[in-house]
Amino acid sequence: MQTLWFLSSRLAKGILVVLAIVVLDFFLIHLAPGDPAAVMAGESGATDEIFLQQLRVKFGLDKPLLTQLGLYLWGVVRLDLGYSYRQQMPVFDLVMDRLPATLILTGAAFVFSLVIGVAMGAWAAANKGRPLDRLITTVSLIFYATPLFWMALMSVLVFSVWLDWLPGFGFEEVGGHENFLERVLDVSRHLVLPAVTLGLFFTAVYVRMTRSSMIETARMDFVKTARAKGLTERVILRRHVLRNAVLPVVTLAGLQAGQMVGGAVMTETVFAWPGIGRLMYEALLQRDYNLLLGVFLVSAAMVVVFNILTDWVYRLVDPRIEVAV
Repeated sequence: MQTLWFLSSRLAKGILVVLAIVVLDFFLIHLAPGDPAAVMAGESGATDEIFLQQLRVKFGLDKPLLTQLGLYLWGVVRLDLGYSYRQQMPVFDLVMDRLPATLILTGAAFVFSLVIGVAMGAWAAANKGRPLDRLITTVSLIFYATPLFWMALMSVLVFSVWLDWLPGFGFEEVGGHENFLERVLDVSRHLVLPAVTLGLFFTAVYVRMTRSSMIETARMDFVKTARAKGLTERVILRRHVLRNAVLPVVTLAGLQAGQMVGGAVMTETVFAWPGIGRLMYEALLQRDYNLLLGVFLVSAAMVVVFNILTDWVYRLVDPRIEVAV
């Protein structure tokens, strides 16, 4: 009962946060230079004022800003995110069509970064001060300092162009697949480069966080007590040090899971991955306000969901933590 009340309370607060973000994004987008009606008119080859006014009336751009905001919020409550000027489709359908690709990419990058980062960080902490520790720390620092777009371009150049090991662009090969397994394997091959590229930065963060947290935890009294009882170093590291040191890593991972959606904009653009990050970039160039707001709304909702899941996982990792509203 307490858990249900906790989840309900966090969900209600999350909805209020998302609505506040929607209002803020609405005003920020409309403060940006550019007129979507002028963009649409320019693409159609007609720029006279009458045609521009007709476009503004058709898409509700002639109404006062607060009226537009009220209509948009009422649509959000009804899961109606408006209509895309450029794509000529409902925004909800466009976002839902691209969302699975982004979830696949960010999910794979998140699992890769968390597993490799914690493993390498624990390995470095177990060999503190040795050459292996310095090597892991140096490599993680290099990945942390390297710009994401440069790493993405270099990975395409090396692994796709030079070595021809992996496809560099797209979600899957053009054309049908004979069965479902072939399609899964094809998508997995296309997923490797963007997922690893996106995950390397976060891997470096988890390596350094895990290493420092384990070294600090190893100095605590309960670890000294376990060592005095005659437990082996491997058991102490796995059952006592790592289990307690991973708590701040879980917190950081939950916060950065939402940030991966933002990082996916660059990654999806470079690798031509058909997700909402690339859709956001296209909507920005086309001044498609409704589509841009729809992507922001879904991204904010994903961040809120990740934070709620993080609190729940935190409780599972350490049952001593009490659930509180």
